Amino acid sequence: MVVGLGNPGKQYERTRHNVGFDVLSQLADWHGVTSFKSQFEAVVGEFSIAGQKALLVAPQTYMNLSGRSVAALVKFFKLPSTDVLVVCDDMNLPVGRLRMRGSGSAGGQKGLQDIIQSLSTQEVPRLRIGVGRPPAGFSAADYVLGRFRSEDSELISQAVHFAAKGIECWIQDGLELAMNQVNAPEE
Repeated sequence: MVVGLGNPGKQYERTRHNVGFDVLSQLADWHGVTSFKSQFEAVVGEFSIAGQKALLVAPQTYMNLSGRSVAALVKFFKLPSTDVLVVCDDMNLPVGRLRMRGSGSAGGQKGLQDIIQSLSTQEVPRLRIGVGRPPAGFSAADYVLGRFRSEDSELISQAVHFAAKGIECWIQDGLELAMNQVNAPEE
């Protein structure tokens, strides 16, 4: 299960906080997912890659309540938390930088924190996409709900592409190989 985090609604499209939804859209495009159904306060699509069935999940609960939807889906599909990959924005990473981990704290990301609390474990793989720090005088909330600056657009497009490739690797080859691919040092 690939969970992209974001906020529902047109006003949030293409914002820093919705980069998880953008990655789901990329995967849906690549794999011809055109049918999504509403299930457990989320829109859910499905595809197969290398014989592995995968779900694309976009919670519709707003970012900070994502755990409610994810926990219901995990219970329904009887999945271990290690089979759930959460894709989210991260202000602690430079714009466009990717970091995949198998577990750990939420690092201040409230959607991820809600999922960790709802599943009662930190053993939840996550793929963080760097959106950078807010400029002086900006609140964190206003920053993540804002759109990327034009000079960051190419970096984010590339990050979304590489994040989707990393997720395909995670589905096909597992966490360790995907982390090696995604977390490779930049040249």
